[in-house]
Amino acid sequence: MKKHNFSAGPCILPQSVMQKASEAVINFNNLDLSLIEISHRSKDFVDVMENARSLALEHLGLQNKGYQALFLQGGASTQFLMAAYNLLENKAAYLNTGTWSSKAIKEAKLFGEIIEVASSKNANFNYIPKEYVIPSDADYFHCTSNNTIFGTQMKEFPEVNMPLVCDMSSDIFSRVLDFSKFDLIYAGAQKNMGPAGTTLVVVKEDILGKISRTIPSMLDYTVHIGKDSMFNTPPVFAVYVSMLTLEWLKEKGGVAAAEKLNNEKASLLYTEIDRNSLFEGFVANKEDRSNMNATFNLTSESHKDAFDSLWKNAGINGLEGHRSVGGYRASMYNALPIESVQVLVDVMKELERKG
Repeated sequence: MKKHNFSAGPCILPQSVMQKASEAVINFNNLDLSLIEISHRSKDFVDVMENARSLALEHLGLQNKGYQALFLQGGASTQFLMAAYNLLENKAAYLNTGTWSSKAIKEAKLFGEIIEVASSKNANFNYIPKEYVIPSDADYFHCTSNNTIFGTQMKEFPEVNMPLVCDMSSDIFSRVLDFSKFDLIYAGAQKNMGPAGTTLVVVKEDILGKISRTIPSMLDYTVHIGKDSMFNTPPVFAVYVSMLTLEWLKEKGGVAAAEKLNNEKASLLYTEIDRNSLFEGFVANKEDRSNMNATFNLTSESHKDAFDSLWKNAGINGLEGHRSVGGYRASMYNALPIESVQVLVDVMKELERKG
C-alpha cells in the first residue's frame, strides 16, 4: 500500500528525486563509482555543489544581489550559535515563538545581551505575537518563520533598520516572500529540501566582518564563502539530494507553484478540522496557522483508538503530534501530494460517521 507520509522531518521527498539519488549511490554520472565514494574535490561533485548553491539563490530571487548560499553541517541548531558568533557584538533582539527560537535565544546569550521582544510561551506558543517593539540599537533581529511543533507561521515580517535573521527550516521554498528583506536565512534541509545532514545558509555578504571577536574557522561564514562552501568535506549525499529537490521544484514551476499547491492542501485540511465536531485546531488564531504543519486534537480522547486505527489502516504515516504537545500534526511539505491530504480528510469524515 502507498504510504501517505505526514512526517515532520526527516520528511517526504519527491519519488523522482529518491530514484535518481538511489541510482547515484550505485553509479554516479556513469563513472562506475558511487556518489558517496568519489572525491568531493572532483569536478563531478564540485558541479553538484555549485548547482545546488545557484538553484537556492535562484528560487529565492537573490541571484546577483550580494548574497551567498552555503551548504553546511550541524543542522539549524549549529546556526543558533553561528549566527550570534558572526553578528552579535553587544545585543540582539529575538522573537520567541516556540521551542526552536527558545533554543536560539539560549545559544545567543553566550555572546551578548538578548532582548526578547515578545513571546507566546504564556499560551504554550499557540499564537504569533504581534505589536512588539524592536530596539533600534540591536545588532540584528532574529525570528523563526514557521514552528513545526506548535503549527504556527509568521505571515508578515517586521520592517527593521538592522540585519534581519530568520530560521526558515520548516517552510523555506514553500511560499513567495521578498527574500531580499532578509540578511541571513538558515534552514535544515530535512524539513522541505532534502535529507538530514546539511543546512542551507543564505547570507548577505555586507553584514559580515563587523564584530570584534575572533571566530573559529568552522563557525566563520566568511571562511566558508571563501572556500565556495567546501572548507571541509561536505555532506555529499545530502547536498546532492538537495540539488535534485531544487531541480524538481524548478520543473514544477518554482516557489510560486509550490505556494499555490500548499495553500490548497492547507485549506482542504483546515476546512475539515473546523467543520468536523470531533476535531479542534491547536493554534488559537486562524491567521497564525501554518501551511506546513497543521496541529490539531480530538475533542474527546474517547475517539483516540478508533481514529488511530483508521488513519494507520489508510496507510498514513507520521501523524502523531510532537511529544511536548501531543495530539496530531500533519506536515504538508512541498513533496506531499494533495491526494494524501484528501485521504486524511476522508478518514476524519469516516470517524465522524462512526460517531
